[in-house]
Amino acid sequence: MTSTNVTKEAEDSGPGGYAAARLRLLTEEARSGPPRRTALADLTDDWLGGLFAAGAQRARGVSLVAVGGYGRAELSPRSDLDLLLLHDGTDPEAVAALADRLWYPVWDLGLALDHSVRTPAEARRTAGEDLKVQLGLLDARHIAGDLGLTTALRTAVLADWRNQAPKRLPALRELCEERAERQGELQYLLEPDLKEARGGLRDATALRAVAASWLADAPREGLADARRRLLDVRDALHLTTGRATDRLALQEQDQVAAELGVLDADALLRQVYEAARVIAYAGDVTWREVGRVLRSRAVRPRLRAVLGGGKPAPERSPLAEGVVEQDGEVVLARAARPERDPVLPLRAAAAAAQAGLPLSLHAVRRMAAGARPLPAPWPAEAREQLVTLLGSGRPTVEVWEALEAEGLVSLLLPDWDRVRCRPQRNAVHLWTVDRHLIETAVRASAFTRRVSRPDLLLVAALLHDIGKGWPGDHSVAGEVIARDVAARIGFDQHDVTVIATLVRHHLLLVETATRRDLEDPATVRAVADAVGAQGTLELLHALTEADALATGPAAWSSWRASLVADLVKRVSAVLSGDAPDGPEEAAPTAEQERLAIEAVATGAPVLSLRAQTEPPAEPSGDPEPLGVELRIAVPDQAGVLPAVAGVLAMHRLTVRTAELRAVDLPDGVDGSVLLLDWRVAAEYGSLPQAARLRADLVRALDGSLDIAARLAERDAAYPRRRGVIAPPPRVTVAPAASRHATVIEVRAQDAPGLLFRIGRALEDAAVRVRSAHVSTLGANAVDAFYVVGPDGTSLPDEEAVAVARKLEEMLRA
Repeated sequence: MTSTNVTKEAEDSGPGGYAAARLRLLTEEARSGPPRRTALADLTDDWLGGLFAAGAQRARGVSLVAVGGYGRAELSPRSDLDLLLLHDGTDPEAVAALADRLWYPVWDLGLALDHSVRTPAEARRTAGEDLKVQLGLLDARHIAGDLGLTTALRTAVLADWRNQAPKRLPALRELCEERAERQGELQYLLEPDLKEARGGLRDATALRAVAASWLADAPREGLADARRRLLDVRDALHLTTGRATDRLALQEQDQVAAELGVLDADALLRQVYEAARVIAYAGDVTWREVGRVLRSRAVRPRLRAVLGGGKPAPERSPLAEGVVEQDGEVVLARAARPERDPVLPLRAAAAAAQAGLPLSLHAVRRMAAGARPLPAPWPAEAREQLVTLLGSGRPTVEVWEALEAEGLVSLLLPDWDRVRCRPQRNAVHLWTVDRHLIETAVRASAFTRRVSRPDLLLVAALLHDIGKGWPGDHSVAGEVIARDVAARIGFDQHDVTVIATLVRHHLLLVETATRRDLEDPATVRAVADAVGAQGTLELLHALTEADALATGPAAWSSWRASLVADLVKRVSAVLSGDAPDGPEEAAPTAEQERLAIEAVATGAPVLSLRAQTEPPAEPSGDPEPLGVELRIAVPDQAGVLPAVAGVLAMHRLTVRTAELRAVDLPDGVDGSVLLLDWRVAAEYGSLPQAARLRADLVRALDGSLDIAARLAERDAAYPRRRGVIAPPPRVTVAPAASRHATVIEVRAQDAPGLLFRIGRALEDAAVRVRSAHVSTLGANAVDAFYVVGPDGTSLPDEEAVAVARKLEEMLRA
């Protein structure tokens, strides 16, 4: 039966005809989705229009108006009919009689009705008092009666909304946030409310309201399709249950999937989660823009008064190469070229997460449009930026969602698509698989001070459940995927093996501790054989806790923690062997020896700068930049470490790795020389000239350059950003690590001037740094300092602990 015939039957047959036509329309297999919703709205319009015409002979200046979802012509099978009987107030009795002729037939059919009878003035006044009423009127649509009356109300309501937007939009945002707090996030719930949960249909309606204010607009790409998908699922839910429900309960998901022609309940939930994610992300971007516009409007009049008119240019503060902060967002620098800089998306994301700022929509879309795949293996900078992003704590989530919304995560990690929006039907899990992986990285970022290789911990956290997108045991499948991904990211073979082992055995500790007899030596030996090394055990312990905490409150407890800790202690005892005596000293190279001899001859520092590169990914391509190798030879004296580190910090050079040691000079050459072999990179901009570095280093060593004051002055010139809340620094004395020196280990958040502060603190403690081994893994500094006392021997135990404690207090300050 065609839509015209269905409508004609409803007109000819009264309420009974409408009911029959409605039933026939809802059971037509050939029509579903938007066409059915529109046809149902048209059918209902015609029926109500007939009722209105039959009862409106005495009433003049009256119109029947659809509002809310019905006003948008989006009627689901069990939707309420939201109706407003609008009148000019000249004949209240006739209007009341007309209302009865309209409402009672609707109730007689068992249809849900939300109705009101108001004059235009009453409607506007009620809208001004009740935000929900105002939102419904924004979608007002004329059904029957006085078209001019309806049009005038629509015009007035829209004008009121736009005039009141600075006050009403913050209230609307608060309403959305309160609803999200009550209902949760649609994209993660096993039994989601399609309408009320965050990312649901209510939020989509709120975005329409924001657009109607003309103050801001939601990103349109994909939004209409996401909204349509949720409406389609709600239609199928109404048809399969026969109820006006918006909650997609577990027992109904298979039926709803079948109604929609979807493979199964998991596939259905993935579609729902995808749609919710689009709407939620659009909401985040839109509300951020609303806040920016409202702040701008509030500040601009005061600026005009101070500056005498004109619009000041927005401040742009550099964050990293090609990345700046502007208006509370991270945007691309004007000179940035995403099509020529494949590391830019990761660099921008890491800078945003470290600063605790959102990535702007424009920046993400520009990078997505011009991005090209990274070479395999990735350049070192890309790997470092990924680790920095993963180690940034809670801000990582929002930045990752921005990358994912525009397809950049799939470009970086193609295996991610299999876990994206994948539901987990274990009630213990709070999140989908992909969000659980990010949550695990967030939790692991708090444990980076517990492990010697935080980069391996963070990447293993990101990949530990990557096998859940494949058939079979997800740990077994995940090991294969993790090995491939880690190699592609650019880890060496040893590190690839460690990451793969962590993924393969990420459940081993908790399952063994809670299900096996720990008094049985065979149990402990089996775990030791699987883990293989102390460093891997340390990482696995941290990963186990991060994974459990990211799963949900039911997955971790003090009891489980104590059992796992006991198992780790027993396994560690099995794996322990002779402690190393510190790093083996290598003979100096010819270049190092040349620099050392020149430093002795001149009595001053000598340095060389040389760019380091990796082979090009393609035979015809250019070498990939790895950083700059800085070699310095300095006559042995106090204060070398803080002087060099301070000069580099002044010139905005980031230290990636650093080695400091004394070198033996050839026979016949008197004197002692310290050799520093460091890899550095510019935070942004070009590298300083070697001559300037040397001149500043000479002044730093003779005391004529006050580095601390210069760094403090520079820091004061830039506004403080909230940034990430990093785990507190940890300074320990490594037991029995060396017979010739005391080894002090520092694990802290990397920051400009960090190595300068450490070096100065060690000098203030009257200890000499015999050698240093510094590495920056993402945003984590993992440093070891071999120190001796004034007599050239290792420190007494109590003194070593006191030095470590003072150093940790300084870093916490």
